[in-house]
Amino acid sequence: MKIVVLESLAVPEDELREIAKPLTDQGHELELYEKTDDIELQKEYIKDADILVIGNMPLVGEVIRSAEKLKYIAVAFTGVDHVDLDACKEKGIQVSNAAGYATVNVAELVVGLMLALLRDIVALDKVTREGGTMGGPGQDLRGKTVGVIGTGAIGYESAKLLLAFGCDVLGYDIVENDELKEAGVKYLPLDDLMKESDLITIHTPLSESTRGLISKEKLELMKSTAFLINCARGPIVDNDALAQVLKDGKIAGAGIDVFDMEPPIPADYPLLSAPNTILTPHIGFFTKEAMVRRAHITFDENVAKWIEGDQQNVIL
Repeated sequence: MKIVVLESLAVPEDELREIAKPLTDQGHELELYEKTDDIELQKEYIKDADILVIGNMPLVGEVIRSAEKLKYIAVAFTGVDHVDLDACKEKGIQVSNAAGYATVNVAELVVGLMLALLRDIVALDKVTREGGTMGGPGQDLRGKTVGVIGTGAIGYESAKLLLAFGCDVLGYDIVENDELKEAGVKYLPLDDLMKESDLITIHTPLSESTRGLISKEKLELMKSTAFLINCARGPIVDNDALAQVLKDGKIAGAGIDVFDMEPPIPADYPLLSAPNTILTPHIGFFTKEAMVRRAHITFDENVAKWIEGDQQNVIL
């Protein structure tokens, strides 16, 4: 079978070929390309592909429908909202994701953003470089009440880290995690969690039911001293409303890794001018270790198992 990797997976080519070697040793063909936004080039690259591998690049229906031989897409990413799944359904193309590769590193970024906000690290770096000495006093993370919205894999990992820091952790999810409850996490209705938390971190997937979940009304339930962290998906939050409550001083600050679009962010995007905000360009998933993990998941678990007729990490 012909396996086409349509974008770099942020692993050196020789290492990626080594990871895929069990497949090429079996006689499967592997073609590697660099990411392009050119739709016609994408079509050309995958015209003979049986199996397609992508990361987080958008894959539109026009490209999918053009690939006559395509049977399977291995998405080397957790979310799949950048893939036209309707087109996949139309053509009977199966889809898997790389669930779990970024669990630890996203949770670590969440805690990092919390510490940076509480200790004012970014601003104090500037103070130091300009010859200053002290800013205002920071705050401890230990002892804070932290609300975790969504306690799936990444929310679970975040909650465990926060418990280790000595936080009181609140949870909200449709399905409550018994292990977290035994560890001390208290589940509450969403409105109560918003009201009681000193910091809130979002870990739900993006769906029609979660789009705009953290609305203007929900944001206005937060304490004026509270911080919001979003390393999940941008549209889960009403980001215009978030920028406004930050500008109005209704909450203390925010750490945001995801937006209503993929970076680069337009210059007039409201969060860019919101105060007390740390913004990162959707890099929660992006560590050296995670890139290697996702390559192994993609080739060892997903592509190899699909060829054997045992599809893993099923999306479609």
